[in-house]
Amino acid sequence: MAMALGNMTDPAMLVAIGATLAALSGVPGLFLKDTPDTGQKLATALVALAALAGLSGAFIFFLHGTPVIYTISCSLPFGPCEIGLDHLSAVFLLIIFLISICCSIYATGYWPAASNQRTSRKLTFFFGLLTAALVLLVIARDSILFLMAWEVMALSAYFVLTTEDHKPEVREAGIIYMVATHTGTLALFAMFSLLKGAAASHQFSAMTAINPAPPLAAAIFCTALFGFGLKAGLMPLHIWLPSAHATAPSHISAIMSGVMIKTGIYGIIRVLSFFPQPPIWWGITLLVAGIVSAVLGVAFALGQHDLKRLLAYHSIENIGIIFMGIGVAVIGQATGQPLLTVLGMAGALLHTLNHALFKSLLFLGAGAVIHATHTREIDRMGGLAKAMPWTAILFLLGAVAICGLPPLNGFVSEYLIYLGFFGGVNTVSGPAVPAMALAAPSLALVGALAVACFVKVFGIVFLGARRSREIEPLQDAGWPMRAPMILLGALCVIIGLFPQLVARLLQPTIYSWAPTLVITGQTIPSAAPLGWITVLGLALLTLGGLLAFDFYRRIKQETVGTSGTWGCGYLKPSPRMQYSASSFAEMIVKLFAGALRPHVEKPDITGPFPQRSRFASHVPEAVLELGIVPFFKAVDERFATIRRLQHGQLHLYILYVFITLCLLLVWAM
Repeated sequence: MAMALGNMTDPAMLVAIGATLAALSGVPGLFLKDTPDTGQKLATALVALAALAGLSGAFIFFLHGTPVIYTISCSLPFGPCEIGLDHLSAVFLLIIFLISICCSIYATGYWPAASNQRTSRKLTFFFGLLTAALVLLVIARDSILFLMAWEVMALSAYFVLTTEDHKPEVREAGIIYMVATHTGTLALFAMFSLLKGAAASHQFSAMTAINPAPPLAAAIFCTALFGFGLKAGLMPLHIWLPSAHATAPSHISAIMSGVMIKTGIYGIIRVLSFFPQPPIWWGITLLVAGIVSAVLGVAFALGQHDLKRLLAYHSIENIGIIFMGIGVAVIGQATGQPLLTVLGMAGALLHTLNHALFKSLLFLGAGAVIHATHTREIDRMGGLAKAMPWTAILFLLGAVAICGLPPLNGFVSEYLIYLGFFGGVNTVSGPAVPAMALAAPSLALVGALAVACFVKVFGIVFLGARRSREIEPLQDAGWPMRAPMILLGALCVIIGLFPQLVARLLQPTIYSWAPTLVITGQTIPSAAPLGWITVLGLALLTLGGLLAFDFYRRIKQETVGTSGTWGCGYLKPSPRMQYSASSFAEMIVKLFAGALRPHVEKPDITGPFPQRSRFASHVPEAVLELGIVPFFKAVDERFATIRRLQHGQLHLYILYVFITLCLLLVWAM
């Protein structure tokens, strides 16, 4: 390996050390079969050191680093590999190392090795390998190394996803994930082959500023959108995501949603950087795809009864919001509007970071609830805030952030994207204007539906009365689970109140993605009033604190009585009379019934004294269950007769090969 990385303060050296430590973190546990808890603690310590090294390298690079590329001499048939560090990589490295250490610490309380001896070693080993593959992916600077890291990431994710492989639904989710991820990988093989033809090299440096013919450029864009969009979970390429996030251990769901699906975002942004002047229809396509994914993602979330599946659909929603921001940036590049480029890319990158924080917080909070109640069904929960106050408060914090409400971080990134929409309507002409005009109310609709969804979740899970006698959590999450959630929640507040701090990190990233912006001098602070966000956020927090103090003072001064919740006229209301997940979202689900295709089992009530009956509703995964699965079943039935050729008789198989060779020889003549 010919690579001079300098001293130990070299950012690239620190990142390389972090990736190595992460990859090796699960190895000691493989040899400590008799003391699995020791192996888990060693793995957590190594991941912590890896995160410390990687985060230090990323921050040092942001402070005074310059983009660098190193060549790794190896005997691969495609020549030497290249790795490098630039501002775009550094942003994603921050996300990878931060979420990985939070999930690793959380796992010691949520998935302790002492009580999960069958699965802990496998889970710990592949978790570290997944983290290392994610790091290698974002520092790879040639297509061969990128695809190698992509495949290691895909396989590692499969093994951590199927940790509880004794459950049929977990095995099914793993199969769907594996088929989907390798379908996307095939698209990436095609994309990099086309890029190789246009740049005459596998290195990303040779692909910069390429200018292929429009048909070739369109093919590169479409294959990139399909391959990376499938990994990101962009609707309707999301078919693997809901089941994978729902069935995986909660800290794995957090790193998959917070980090792994962001590799699709990284990939599409990296490929778009190769085209200094992309066609405007690329931006319109990304914007419309983002609108569809955001609106339908939150609509599907509203109809869910499974807590983690609901959060999974919100990942699809937020990926749509990120794609909307990227679409605005590409439209700005295509039309020569630097303001749109800055606002769109700043909003997309900031929302990528923000989503990693609040969605990881929500999945970890959901894991604490599931760890205490042993169920993912929302309708079996209720009143958990009394027994789990810390989890309730932190989950509420994540819910406010994901809804894009001030003064938390989700508001800032969505605000930048809103400004991009309004600026686009005022400055751009042509076919992009209708898409921009549609995007603003669509994002407002998404925000309103997200608020409705999390009012439903928090109200049913944490408030009200206990719905099932079997669900009675004994205590709140312990400190190993609580501390990572507190850290993520604190970062959501800090970024929401002081977005200028993150803007300083994102500004050079945007300039590196679109170097022509340096000439215009357009910056994030000049495009958006970030200072006013701080002022209004602090004012809102102060007002909220004063109201809370006044409310607390009044309660202390007055006599407080207790009474039952309004029983709607019933003399003895029961917990079953509370709003359920179905009843809360019924009206909205009906509005989107054409896309959601809900299944409803109505009660059969007959006679003056009807027997016990039940009502049930279910929102299926429409694309998978109503589209893809029926299609393949039909294909399977059509080709069933051909299976007669597969009978297990070797001499006939040899005959098939002989006939095929003869036909090929005739065709070649």
